[in-house]
Amino acid sequence: MTVPIKARSRGMSCCLSCHQLVVMPAGGAPRRCPRCGAKVHTRIDGSLMLTWALTITSALLLLPANILPVMTVIYLGSGEPSTIIGGVMQLYHAGLWGIALLVFVASIAVPVMKLVGLVLMLVQIQLRLPLVPLQAMRLYRVVVAIGRWSLLDLCMISILVALVNMGAIAQVRAGPGSTAFATVVVVTMLAARSFDPRLIWDAYDARSAADTRPAGPVAPAPEQQQKGASGNGR
Repeated sequence: MTVPIKARSRGMSCCLSCHQLVVMPAGGAPRRCPRCGAKVHTRIDGSLMLTWALTITSALLLLPANILPVMTVIYLGSGEPSTIIGGVMQLYHAGLWGIALLVFVASIAVPVMKLVGLVLMLVQIQLRLPLVPLQAMRLYRVVVAIGRWSLLDLCMISILVALVNMGAIAQVRAGPGSTAFATVVVVTMLAARSFDPRLIWDAYDARSAADTRPAGPVAPAPEQQQKGASGNGR
């Protein structure tokens, strides 16, 4: 079986911005990409620790984001604050099930999916669990791609707050839950950005090397056994 040659073994690393192979200095110190100017690391320093910290922070902020009111609609002097789940239920009961589904996916499903995906990748790498690297890379790309869609809810709230301002007739006010939710969206995007996907392949290579390593001493070949027997007979 032919062992693939890795760029890291040749003193090179890939720029994560433009994917240019860059010759790294001795010791693996970071340097600037000659094509796009981004900082190139052999591996991002403290990637797992930083991603864990941001993921846990996002999970903790997700509680107030769903418990505290995100918006208060005041109509003719009266109105009640509503949470994300409360707003979804109000839209559903009003017959706007399409908008309710959009808000549910963007505000609840997407952040939870991102957190679950990040935790799965981190646990697989640190505990050396069996993983298929191609599936892990697809999961990483999905986590990175869906992060921005959570901004739809914040965009809708900001538009309503800016447009619906009719004094005593109607008014929309943003609640503290919207601030917590905006922080969740930003922190999860930073967590996906701080994760180094090359660690997936490092974990896979380390596990493959451990599986192919012989468990005990290698038995002598049959020819060597026959020669040893003939020598003892002499």
